[in-house]
Amino acid sequence: MASRDSASAGGPDQAAPGSPGAGPGLMPVAGIASNDTLGPGGLTQAQARRPRPPRHLADLDPAGRRAAVTGLGEPAFRAGQLSRHYFARLTRDPAEMTDLPARSRERLSATLLPGLLSAERELSCDAGTTRKTLWRAFDGAYLESVLMRYPDRVTVCVSSQAGCGMACPFCATGQAGLTRNLSAAEIVEQIVAAGRALAAGRVPGGPGRVSNVVFMGMGEPLANYRGVISALRRITDPLPDGLGISRRSVTVSTVGLVPAIRRLAAEELAVTLAVSLHAPDDDLRDELVPVNTRWKVAAVLDAAWSYAAATRRRVSIEYALIRDVNDQMWRADMLGTLLSGQLTHVNLIPLNPTPGSRWTAPEPEVAARFAGRLAAHGLPVTVRDTRGREIDGACGQLAASSQVPIR
Repeated sequence: MASRDSASAGGPDQAAPGSPGAGPGLMPVAGIASNDTLGPGGLTQAQARRPRPPRHLADLDPAGRRAAVTGLGEPAFRAGQLSRHYFARLTRDPAEMTDLPARSRERLSATLLPGLLSAERELSCDAGTTRKTLWRAFDGAYLESVLMRYPDRVTVCVSSQAGCGMACPFCATGQAGLTRNLSAAEIVEQIVAAGRALAAGRVPGGPGRVSNVVFMGMGEPLANYRGVISALRRITDPLPDGLGISRRSVTVSTVGLVPAIRRLAAEELAVTLAVSLHAPDDDLRDELVPVNTRWKVAAVLDAAWSYAAATRRRVSIEYALIRDVNDQMWRADMLGTLLSGQLTHVNLIPLNPTPGSRWTAPEPEVAARFAGRLAAHGLPVTVRDTRGREIDGACGQLAASSQVPIR
């Protein structure tokens, strides 16, 4: 699992059933037609027609929640009460919602707080402070999330899709293909579930709260544009309308969907953008990141610098170091020349290999030399702490190893 640290009736965030981008369907982005594939494994029409997840409170903005509550014959202020239970108290048990009339609790909970994800497997390492969960959605689709607790923060790495259509050959998720987009609520629920585990003291270090969120799990976030934007608003809206996590503490990763990057810059969300570059030259990046055949390195970086200018946020350049593939010192110099003088930070990631893959990480001294060459170009650079190797840490490994068939 990669991370920075190692829908039906509803409010304005919901598309009408059957419309492009509704729930887990295909969301067209400016410059991308709705029937285009976004990569070698883009959504097919059959995938776009999969059953939609049930509507959930986290799919709706506050106005949509009030409309949903009044549609059930309840006063509009019940929406605020439900929001406080879900986002602030992390409550899902109707019996704990004692400020709601007993006659209303079960119906409101069943209608607006339906169960979305069930934990199929949970693995932990780092003395229990790194916890990976394989989730099964209502339709049998698999997705993964990782909780990572550090002394000064708690980061949750979330999936935005079940699978991925970008087909990057070194990535377990990309090789498994795309099942479907996740709804906003399915994304948010991964964070809420982590928050419940922390609040209950099930993670070593005592009770705590999620402080950071990274969209670096399964899927290409900007290929699920509508679902991800809606989830970002739920994550960053102040309590109790959302989880109240600072925008500065949220990172969205992309392989470089240029029109979507430019659209994100106009959302006024100012989250951190991470670009999974992995190669400074088009010849190699065409192989490592197949969508590069559509949007070349220069176009991706131009969109990234536009995002930095619009948001005043430093762009993170993610670079998976792969032995004898992209770890040559001349590529470090080429990358340094491309990035020098920009508002950016380079995050080098020694590849977390997948079983049976020919791709693996370079020796630590090679990664250190690569980082040193970038630093010589005046770039801030870090080598990521690769947590989670013991627990199938690369995104998609746990789902790939599951023997339960997807319906």
